[in-house]
Amino acid sequence: DNLYPVLDKYLPALKEGDVIFITSKIVAIHQGRCLEKTAVPHKDELVKQEADFFIPRAQVPGRFAILTIKEHTLIPAAGIDKSNANGYYILWPKNASQAAKEICNYLKNKNKLKNLAVVITDSHSIPMRYGVVGIAIGFFGLEPLKDCRRTLDIFGRKLRITKSNTVDALTATAVMLMGEGAEKTPILIARGAGLVQFTSRHTYQKLVIPPKEDIYYPLLKEFYKRRR
Repeated sequence: DNLYPVLDKYLPALKEGDVIFITSKIVAIHQGRCLEKTAVPHKDELVKQEADFFIPRAQVPGRFAILTIKEHTLIPAAGIDKSNANGYYILWPKNASQAAKEICNYLKNKNKLKNLAVVITDSHSIPMRYGVVGIAIGFFGLEPLKDCRRTLDIFGRKLRITKSNTVDALTATAVMLMGEGAEKTPILIARGAGLVQFTSRHTYQKLVIPPKEDIYYPLLKEFYKRRR
């Protein structure tokens, strides 16, 4: 299914500074990233094929899912989804940031805008917390981080490592409003988000920490023992 007629039909006129959040599921459908469940003999093998790294189901409490890392994101089952999929498995989009760029440029040209951003979203779970929260799996048009280094705290202490993750913070709010069930709201507009710094460059890699520099590497290194 072609996503662009949906954008044309349902999006209102956009304004300078808008950020458009689009659920990964409809981007994946647009790309044809769908497989009939009957055509997949073993979902676990599909998950392992799609994952960058994985921990087997047998090692996961309750054996609920294969735990995976997919494109720098900790997520169960490599993001493969069967909810609201009507008999299909829907995979993650390919190159979500490139897809965001294409959509962003289309909407910029259509609405004659300079500052606009597009974020591709999904839900994931946070270790040691119940519930799911939205996360950006790809984006284009904005800087993902606000750099607080070298600024002072209220006692005059210079901050050395603090960066604010603005793209995931905004995405968490967007996904909460879009819903997790039958809400049928796969697209959301954030308007007037003053913290956003717009750009015309690819910025996704600015968000990514090399594994061995990550303070959580002692916990995550179990993944890196197993390349798919």
